[in-house]
Amino acid sequence: MRKKRSSKRIVIPDPKYQDVMVARFVNCLLKQGKKHIARGILYGAFDIIEERTKNNKPVEVFKKALSNASPIIEVRARRVGGATYQVPTEVRPERRTALAIRWLINYAKERSDKSMAHKLAAEFMAAASGEGGAIKKKDDVHRMAEANKAFAHFKW
Repeated sequence: MRKKRSSKRIVIPDPKYQDVMVARFVNCLLKQGKKHIARGILYGAFDIIEERTKNNKPVEVFKKALSNASPIIEVRARRVGGATYQVPTEVRPERRTALAIRWLINYAKERSDKSMAHKLAAEFMAAASGEGGAIKKKDDVHRMAEANKAFAHFKW
């Protein structure tokens, strides 16, 4: 190996919920280093979830949404003899959660609602119940991998 592999950064658990996944979500949500605002948005979404579901565990809804939106298999482009094939490969656990977080944020942004907190809450609840934009994206990725199963022998 020529280059040194970069070390994994340790994410400090969230101060309010003592959860690493919540902290990672905040880090992906923040813009221009304004973590306080990003936390406010996520905590606001949790309050809305608590209010709507009459459940005092919004982090459980969040975790369920994350696990439901996480892809298990995806396609990667692989060049073999001048042709590019879409080869289905398994997704590493770290990437799995990163993709789920990214999709949840992106599809929450596309929603038409009052504030980002409302949009996130709606997307979390939809994803937790197996619907919504992030779940549709995951299903599309899985369908693509299923369609290209014939090229699975090109795995590297």
